[in-house]
Amino acid sequence: MPDTTAANEELLADDVAAIDELRDSYANLSAELGKIIVGQESVIEQLAICLFARGHALLMGVPGLAKTLLVSRLAETMSLTFNRIQFTPDLMPMDITGTEILQDDGSGRREFEFSKGPVFANIVLADEINRAPSKTQAAMLEAMQEHRVTVAGNTLELEQPFFVLATQNPIEQEGTYPLPEAQLDRFMFMIGVDYPSRDEEISIARTTTGAKLPELDHILDGEKVIRFQELVRRIPVPDHIYHFAVDLVRRTRPDSDESPEWISPYVGWGAGPRAVQYLILGARARAALQGSYMVRQEDVVAVAEPVLRHRVIKTFTAESEGVTCRSIIARLVEELSQEA
Repeated sequence: MPDTTAANEELLADDVAAIDELRDSYANLSAELGKIIVGQESVIEQLAICLFARGHALLMGVPGLAKTLLVSRLAETMSLTFNRIQFTPDLMPMDITGTEILQDDGSGRREFEFSKGPVFANIVLADEINRAPSKTQAAMLEAMQEHRVTVAGNTLELEQPFFVLATQNPIEQEGTYPLPEAQLDRFMFMIGVDYPSRDEEISIARTTTGAKLPELDHILDGEKVIRFQELVRRIPVPDHIYHFAVDLVRRTRPDSDESPEWISPYVGWGAGPRAVQYLILGARARAALQGSYMVRQEDVVAVAEPVLRHRVIKTFTAESEGVTCRSIIARLVEELSQEA
C-alpha cells in the first residue's frame, strides 16, 4: 500500500476510498482495451492521464497503428459519446461547430434551427488536424480551450466531460498546415504512438484478421469521469515536487542561467509556465491511477516527455546532428534527478 503518512493530513477518508476506486477502474479499463488493442500500454496510460486531468492530447504516429480504433473503444468503455472529424483542406469551421438551418415548423412559418456539429460529443477525434486551414484549426482549438462554441452570435456550452484527441502524421507534410507553437501549447500531451514489437505484431495479426472484434464492457460513465477529474485536483503535492517541476521546465530555456551549457546549441526555445501546470496535473492524475495518495517524483518523470516534447523547439544544429526532443528531455530529467 502506498505511503499515506503525509497525504492523510490533507485527504479526506472519502478521497482515499475514491482513489482506490479510480485505481481499480483504470485497471479494468486497461484490461478491457487489451482485448482489442495489443500493446500500447503507455499510450493508454497517457490518454487516461489526460482525460482525468481535463487535458487534451495530440497523437503522433504513422498510419495503421490503431489510433482511431483506440480512441473509439476508449469512449465505448466509458459510455461516452464519440465523434471523429476527418480534417481536410476544404473543411470549414461550421463543419465542426454546426450551423443554423432554415426549417419549416409545420405551420407554414420558417425559422432557423441550430444543427449541432461533430464537436458536440464527450470524446472528439480530430484526425490529421494539420490538414485543415488555420481558421478551421482555430475553431477546434477554441472549443478545446473554452469548452463552448459561438455560432451566429449564440454561445453554446459543450457537454462535459469534453476530451479532444488530435492526430498528426509525422511523415507526410506536403499540403498541410502545421499547428503554430502557440496552438500546440494548448495540448497537454503529445503522445508518440510507436510501432509494436515483433510478438505484439504477431498477436495483432491473429486477433484482427479472424472473427468479429469483441464488444467491450462499460467501465465508467460521464458522471464518474467528472467526479474523478475533481478528485485528481485534490491529490496532495509535496513542496519538493513543485520545485522539481519548475526546475525541469526552467532548464529547457537556453537563455536561462539555470539551464546546462549543452542546451543552448540544441534548443531554440524552451517550455513556458503552462508546462509546469501540466507536469503537476499529469503527475497528480498518474499518482491517482497508480493508487498513490500523494504525488511522487516518479510521477513527474513519467509525464515529462509527453508534456515537454512539443514545447521544446530544437535548433538546426540539433536537426542536423539527429538530436531528438526525447533525448534532450531524457537527459534533463536524468541530470535533475541525480541532483534531487
